[in-house]
Amino acid sequence: MSDPTEPTPTVERLDASTVDRIAAGEVITRPARVVGELLDNALDAGADSIRVEIDGDGTERIRVADDGHGMRRRDAERAIERHATSKLRDAAELPSTTSLGFRGEALPSIADAGRLELVTSDGTEPGTRLVVDGEVEVTDAGRARGTTVIVRELFADRPARRESLGGAGAEFAKISSLVARYALTRPDVSFSLAHDDREVFETPGSGAYEDALAAVYDRHVAARSTTFSHETALSGAFDGAAIHVDGALVFPATTRSDRSHLRTAINDRPVVDEGIRRAVERGYGRLLPDGRHPVAVVSISLPPAAVDANVHPAKAEVALSVREAVEAAVETGVSDALTTADLRRSGEVAMGLAESLEPKRGESALAEADVLGQFRDTYILCAEGDDLLVIDQHAAHERVNFERLQAAVAGEAIERIELSPPETVSLSPAAAAVVEERAGELAALGFDAASFGGATVKLSTVPAPLGRPADTEAFRETLAALASGSDPDDARESALAELACHPSLKAGDALATEEAAALVERLGQCEQPFACPHGRPTVLSVNEETLAAGFER
Repeated sequence: MSDPTEPTPTVERLDASTVDRIAAGEVITRPARVVGELLDNALDAGADSIRVEIDGDGTERIRVADDGHGMRRRDAERAIERHATSKLRDAAELPSTTSLGFRGEALPSIADAGRLELVTSDGTEPGTRLVVDGEVEVTDAGRARGTTVIVRELFADRPARRESLGGAGAEFAKISSLVARYALTRPDVSFSLAHDDREVFETPGSGAYEDALAAVYDRHVAARSTTFSHETALSGAFDGAAIHVDGALVFPATTRSDRSHLRTAINDRPVVDEGIRRAVERGYGRLLPDGRHPVAVVSISLPPAAVDANVHPAKAEVALSVREAVEAAVETGVSDALTTADLRRSGEVAMGLAESLEPKRGESALAEADVLGQFRDTYILCAEGDDLLVIDQHAAHERVNFERLQAAVAGEAIERIELSPPETVSLSPAAAAVVEERAGELAALGFDAASFGGATVKLSTVPAPLGRPADTEAFRETLAALASGSDPDDARESALAELACHPSLKAGDALATEEAAALVERLGQCEQPFACPHGRPTVLSVNEETLAAGFER
């Protein structure tokens, strides 16, 4: 909690040598950068509550309001000057600084890119309204303690920068993902986000990771998580200090197709650190299905001198002088916390003839493959001339579904079913934005979804290729695939691959001989029958010579 009696830091100009060393002065590249800088300033001001409001793609209007310590008029006027900050006095303080926006207030760069209005008060009367639109206008304003920044007409005089932005949905998805990252890694602060007057989410600021997860995702995700805390002593130059790791780990029954839902922070600074993300996944170990990534929040505290936050222009990455120790602490903490998890994967099954099993290649249409039966309700065994074919029924069905979906997108009507009653699905803010931005593509894929308030959508229809309806997890994966593809065609192909996976036959699904024969025939009719959409082989071949050699004939 911020202390109203604490003296308000004053804003001072940095000396030339300090400016040169830290390259002060932010470059605002997109609306999300504006939001990130203003969130950093609000947190550095000791805010307990921060509200973010976005109109359109963020170039129309961004409003960030906080209840931090605010500024006196003199400091507000100086804060819009280049290289003026309350967070740093000279370069000697850099190794020990813990503020988020230590490069200097970003307000001058924001004012340079758009029309800036700042209303602030340190609790004394009157407050200050400062408008920067070419000229600077300063007037009295009534406001409780804290600061509100409104940015309008961002990049209005920079058409090239504006044209380089994505659509409104894509830009808001970046903003919502960013605010979610702050909200999850700082559960002690209440964050709320609104888009075009629609409430997206609000965290309570209770300090509990579970509450933040429930607000950003839903109660279902929060209920399937565990919190953890781990401490490791440091040695060497930092002897006597420690690395403290805490956070929340969602159980491996709930995973995602990419690492964007694995949020990390170092000394309360949200960062994207692939080394730490990999350490988290090593902690999950064999609990994670192949190709899947966890939903997790991991916050790390360590001596400020061990962190260099001046290595990335957006402050999204940091350099660690004790990286090996940090990653080891993260892996151990996560692993220890998940020792009681009830969903574990079995180890890899060794196959003695693995080196003899080669993916079948060529232009075979499988027309001469005679089905012999099914093994372990997972593999279809076929005889084709002198070869024994082993067909992975899931990969085969996935290929068939994938090509049928491709045809559907190209114009052929897709099979779908109506959900009665429609199902409500709680999404992340970024995923909810995709529903609005890519509604046409979702409809072409068989999903009829509409906003149902906040980050909840109402799902009315789902695709049912080959009569097997997709589930809500397939819907989530499709949204993630559409959001992650930089090229629309790539995003669509990724979405089709994920969509083809979920309704396909699984290991353990028993098939009658007639059903197995039909699947083999359909696989042989595919344009690319010998690989699933994710690149795994569908057919393995063992020739008679291999069997004869194995039996020493």
